[in-house]
Amino acid sequence: MTHEEWVDPEIVRPYVVTRGRTEPVRGSFDLISLAVAVGGPPGPEAGLDPEHLSIARLCREPISVAEIAARLDLPAGTIRVLLGDLFDQGFVTVQDPQPEVDMQDEKMYRAVLDGLRSL
Repeated sequence: MTHEEWVDPEIVRPYVVTRGRTEPVRGSFDLISLAVAVGGPPGPEAGLDPEHLSIARLCREPISVAEIAARLDLPAGTIRVLLGDLFDQGFVTVQDPQPEVDMQDEKMYRAVLDGLRSL
């Protein structure tokens, strides 16, 4: 078996990009969480990798974790780790999705039942 046969670039690249990390250092990011850059773009003194800089550029406008992953052709887990780095250093902020309805709200259930009864 040659070296090329057992090394899958689809696995190795994300592993290298995250330095083997599988969880963000700070924060948790849903696929539909919106990330947006804070302040100006990071400079060379930040010591960020090219993938971090690509994410920071994409975050000039609010963008979801899923969209970042699609545009950079990286797994969402990898994007979460890199976003955690940017979030930890204050380069991005993340807005988690807000539930549309409080599923514990009894009034909502009563309204649904009343609506069904009126049919």
